[in-house]
Amino acid sequence: MEQAIVKAGALVEAMEYIRAFCGRIVVVKLGGSVLDDIELQKELLTDVAFMATVGMRPIIVHGGGKAITRAMNEVGLEPVWVQGRRYTDERTLTIAEHTLVSKVNTPICEQLTQLGCKPMALHSLSSCVLFAEPLRLEGENGRKLDLGLVGKVTDANGELLKTLCHDGTIPVISSVARDRSGGKLNVNADSAAGWVAASVQAEKLVMVSDTHGIRRDIDDPDSWVSSLNEKQIKQMVDQGIITGAMFPKVEACLKALDAGVKKSHIIDGRIAHSLLLEIYTDKGIGTEIVKE
Repeated sequence: MEQAIVKAGALVEAMEYIRAFCGRIVVVKLGGSVLDDIELQKELLTDVAFMATVGMRPIIVHGGGKAITRAMNEVGLEPVWVQGRRYTDERTLTIAEHTLVSKVNTPICEQLTQLGCKPMALHSLSSCVLFAEPLRLEGENGRKLDLGLVGKVTDANGELLKTLCHDGTIPVISSVARDRSGGKLNVNADSAAGWVAASVQAEKLVMVSDTHGIRRDIDDPDSWVSSLNEKQIKQMVDQGIITGAMFPKVEACLKALDAGVKKSHIIDGRIAHSLLLEIYTDKGIGTEIVKE
């Protein structure tokens, strides 16, 4: 009886959020260990299916860096990294593209279908909604570094995405974009998620990661921060607290906020039902980022 009462209390707490977010678009970026653990991925997609069932309009954006590295190794290719980004030639791009579609996007869509949802795969081998320009990083002495077919996202087809969402379809977007000439560019999935959220003016952007939000001290789990504003985030970047893999996630969150998205979140996808806990409870479990 006591356990049933607790469950009923959780449903009552969720009710106001379900009502507030009904019909609103939420962009969920999946990456990291979530894409390597089938059971963990199933749990998260079950959360997405719940969101769709109660009237939210989820959009999924995914990467797949580890799967791409494995696929390259299988054919005897060793990844080359330039300032933390994978150098991408034609062969690498072909491997990345097919891996993202067959090993990541298709299984996500199949799982959502089994959960009673209506997903649509959106990627560079079918309908592409991401657009980019070649990315050039600055090296020593101001020289531009060549990354090959690596792109910087410049736009997303928000009108198509909104139409699909309002039709009850869940867009599942892979992180390869088109350039102005119709060519293909490998892009950062975190950045893609930020642009997608901006293009549809989503209610929320949720970055599902391998870390429990943002810490003031990277080595101290107890320094986790539940809420930060844009000014505080920029200070932590300047202080060198936010670096490495966390930086593009934070950058994507700020991009979304600048476009009118109300809140961005960074959560640990390894926690059971982390999506629902962050969206439908008072306290949440990750770090929320707000404009002010």
